[in-house]
Amino acid sequence: MLQIYHAPMTRSLRVIWLCEELDLPYEVIPVDFSPEYRATPEWRALNPTGKVPVMIDNGITMFESGAMVQHLLNCYGNGRLEPQLRTEDHAHFLQWCWFGESTLARPLGEIVNHRREFPKDQTIPAVLTEMANRVEVSLHAVAQTTQKTNWLIGDTFTAADIMVGYSLHLASILTPDRMPATLETYWQRLQDRPSYQKTIIV
Repeated sequence: MLQIYHAPMTRSLRVIWLCEELDLPYEVIPVDFSPEYRATPEWRALNPTGKVPVMIDNGITMFESGAMVQHLLNCYGNGRLEPQLRTEDHAHFLQWCWFGESTLARPLGEIVNHRREFPKDQTIPAVLTEMANRVEVSLHAVAQTTQKTNWLIGDTFTAADIMVGYSLHLASILTPDRMPATLETYWQRLQDRPSYQKTIIV
């Protein structure tokens, strides 16, 4: 059984969501998200950066959520939740998977880090605004695609929707005023999935 080390709001949500979609058995191991615990040798032995998540699959320990998603697809997906290799759809699938983390989640993470690093009265408004602006540009890119189709890859739900969907989950909490109206239908469609609803209460 997969072991997923999890803390609320962290990227482990992607892995749990994927397991729900693929009907994979998994065990959630709660993680103390305090900086003190995440700096301990015990936790750093699992994740050298001190971040969450960690996943253990048959003795293989991983600490990067996007890699976990692809590993699970490769090992247990049997072609589900990703397009056929060496097709245009698969190229776009990879594009959106990477976009969800490297382009959309990055400024959201910087907002969290900035607020964590500085007391509320010492945060720099210009920095937070610049990060929120980058989030908004990314959200419009998602909206531009999902206005034309049900999902990021045409009318088929894939793991790219999970990768981006987690970041939309964060954006809805951290930058709700930047969520474009044109994204509402897609975001609601994601929230209506039973797998998402099970994931966010873990």
